Amino acid sequence: MLLATVMAGLALASCGSVSSTGSGMMGAGGNSTASSTGVGMMGGTGYHFARVTCSAPRSLPGRIVNVTLADMGMTQMMGGTAPLGAHMMLRISPANVPAGQISLVASNMGWRTHELVILPLAAGAAAGQRAPGGDGKVAEAGSLGEASHSCANGAGDGITSGSVGWTTLTLPPGRYELVCNLSNHYADGMYEQLAVT
Repeated sequence: MLLATVMAGLALASCGSVSSTGSGMMGAGGNSTASSTGVGMMGGTGYHFARVTCSAPRSLPGRIVNVTLADMGMTQMMGGTAPLGAHMMLRISPANVPAGQISLVASNMGWRTHELVILPLAAGAAAGQRAPGGDGKVAEAGSLGEASHSCANGAGDGITSGSVGWTTLTLPPGRYELVCNLSNHYADGMYEQLAVT
């Protein structure tokens, strides 16, 4: 019993930390590095933050919204469709911006490939309420754009682990849902609201 208590204490004490250089973990324009296997950013535990190998241009237009994409308990050896119930996250900063040109910079800090799709939210709707179809994806009708290209702007085949993708949009006042729409990623928690005023 004593040995189990000591081992648990050592495991908790060995939790990693997050470090960054350049203009910040998710910021445009800096070469950021991070690795964490313990208590991570955003208050989550158990998330592994991959080393970022590219960055967005320093001169992106408009307001910058940084988006962190991550997953828990995944490894690079895992392939295929993410299982339902896997722990994943999508976090944005800031969550409120003025209307106009907005550059969304998505950093994939997880093991799996992710993407960022921008969808309008209807009056009275909340982020996380869309119903995924049989393919594990939500409808993208009305999509305003996406960042799904590794180390590049716009749409592609997904943002691979340790890569950054970005897109610039002109958004009027309203509420928007930022989602990862790869199979089961939305159901596994990859969504958040962006308020534009």
